[in-house]
Amino acid sequence: MPAYKSYCWSLGTTSFRMVEFNRKIEEQLKLLNEFWHTPEYANENWSSNNAIQTAYYNFIREQGFIEEKEAPRKDKDARQKTSGLVDLGIIDNERRLTDAGRALLAIAESGNFSRDNILRIPADSYIYFKQLLKLSCPFETNNVRPYMVLSYILSEIGEINKSEFTYLLPLAINKEKTERIVNYIKAIRSNNATIDDAIVSVISEMKNYQEAKKILTESSVIDDALIQEIGMNRKSRTYDIPYTKLYHTLRIFNATPNDESAIDLFNAVDKISGKARTYWKMYLFNSVSRYTLEKTGIRNVKRNKAILTIEDEISFKEEFFKLLHLFKAKSLLDDYYDLNKRYFKTSDTIIFQDDKVRFDIIPNCYFALVKDSLLDMAFSESNNLELNCDLSVIGPAFAVNQKQIFNKAEELYGVQVRSIIDIQDFVERDRYDRLNQMIDTRFTDDVLIDLMTMFENRNDDDIQSIVTNNADVPTIFEYVLAIVWYKISGRQGKVLEYMNLSLDADLLPITHATGGHEDITYKYSATTNYPAHTLLIEMTLASKTNQRRMEMEPVSRHLGDYMLAHRDGESYCLFATTFLHVNVTSDFRSRKTTPYYSMDGSECVDGMKIIPFQTSEIKTIIKKQITYAQLYHIFEQAYQSNVAPNMWYQQEIIEKI
Repeated sequence: MPAYKSYCWSLGTTSFRMVEFNRKIEEQLKLLNEFWHTPEYANENWSSNNAIQTAYYNFIREQGFIEEKEAPRKDKDARQKTSGLVDLGIIDNERRLTDAGRALLAIAESGNFSRDNILRIPADSYIYFKQLLKLSCPFETNNVRPYMVLSYILSEIGEINKSEFTYLLPLAINKEKTERIVNYIKAIRSNNATIDDAIVSVISEMKNYQEAKKILTESSVIDDALIQEIGMNRKSRTYDIPYTKLYHTLRIFNATPNDESAIDLFNAVDKISGKARTYWKMYLFNSVSRYTLEKTGIRNVKRNKAILTIEDEISFKEEFFKLLHLFKAKSLLDDYYDLNKRYFKTSDTIIFQDDKVRFDIIPNCYFALVKDSLLDMAFSESNNLELNCDLSVIGPAFAVNQKQIFNKAEELYGVQVRSIIDIQDFVERDRYDRLNQMIDTRFTDDVLIDLMTMFENRNDDDIQSIVTNNADVPTIFEYVLAIVWYKISGRQGKVLEYMNLSLDADLLPITHATGGHEDITYKYSATTNYPAHTLLIEMTLASKTNQRRMEMEPVSRHLGDYMLAHRDGESYCLFATTFLHVNVTSDFRSRKTTPYYSMDGSECVDGMKIIPFQTSEIKTIIKKQITYAQLYHIFEQAYQSNVAPNMWYQQEIIEKI
């Protein structure tokens, strides 16, 4: 009996699909470290120990890591929540931190994400990069290192699109198939092949599919048992039972095509589970809407499709079999897309932009230097996955030096590189080009206004779906406000530096387990409209009583400390929130005349300029296209005003804006 066999790789498992991926990994490393240092668990084993797995589940739930309802099988949930860390080699099978895991945790806890490595990526990303180079997925006769395969293909082609990344890249499970995928991509771009052709080509040569196809074509009775056998469902064969009805309904439609049989065909497709149902609908019907079908009947059916025109039964069976497994394969590969992307993005070497996938500049230079060695290593298992080792230990070819990177950058990009400063400047120009393009297409004024409303209503899921699910909403609020201020400021200044945030290769925010500066530190050069100065932007999504407790002291402290450290320049603070408490306004207004002292009391500043601000006014600024030069004068007049604090915000901010 034919059985399902894997024809593609994936990173991690769908049970390890988590938002705020980087932060969750860092938090789990910290929690695992604490768990195993608890005396009652220190000497326990993880493997085949349901009690200790359940204890870990309870431990991380008590620590607030798990917020969803209690799992029915705690031990299973504990295994699933840690499985991805095992795959990455940052914990071992016993769920103890490895050498690589300890190095990653140390970076997260120190908050030092410096870029002093050959690729000039953050320190934690460099750990992930090395782990991904080593990470392999087992197959029957070999192993495949997915990141190395992706690196080879990008080095050969330059970039791939989202469909190629989703449906073709994971099919590269050995050297021959990798080279074939490269050729297919080239053929597809020349309109000599399709992605469906490539998928069918790979799965149709597998013996289990050939055997299943033979069983179908030679069978005289098409029933549930046969369909389950030839469907080879990887989860449960019962999921394939609806295909029996679809098979016979297709035959009936071919024999008697009319409105009634068209509706029956739609109903048969509707019984199929998962994304495969959508693929069948899109293949057979002009519209996937039931309302449209019932209104237009047979006119909604794509009558030119082969499956609807074949009269010969053997040929029909072959076409049905092909579509059955093609749509199943695409559905599976769709499921893996997000996981694969999420893992690859941890390295900060890959850019996912405008439905294209490519290397960032320095990684592109790096892999252009080592690409000839990639295929020789891509289908082997690393023996040092758990070590935080040098690149040269992973493979001698990876021991690239800085001068080689400089020379390759000159060759690939036509820029003169005499020092690290030259290549950093080139990379920075590219980053700002990409940022401005992203703002033009993704963060338009209308989108920014909508996001401000979502922050006010705490529509967190919608916010993360628009911006990124690798950062929490407070971090996204800071990021979005920085973009707003960049636009208000006429896109002047180094906003990527001013953000004080961790950004991935796509210039989107990342939340880490440890905190840091929550400020935006915006530096302005002197113009005819204002002197040279620094604007600190502090923000919170806390409201009412929490806002008073959490923000009054930190905001004034941050500004006061900054002013003490930068006594030769002008600086003030903008406090942004979705809801402004009147006593927060009162406190900030009092800071105008209240001295702020250094820790030892030897130095002080005479007063601080803090302007509280609500998102409702930010939306007005965006709508009315008010510039920072205009705002600077509004804020200065508001600061000098003597209006009582309870009326100050209405009269000096809302009415003036």
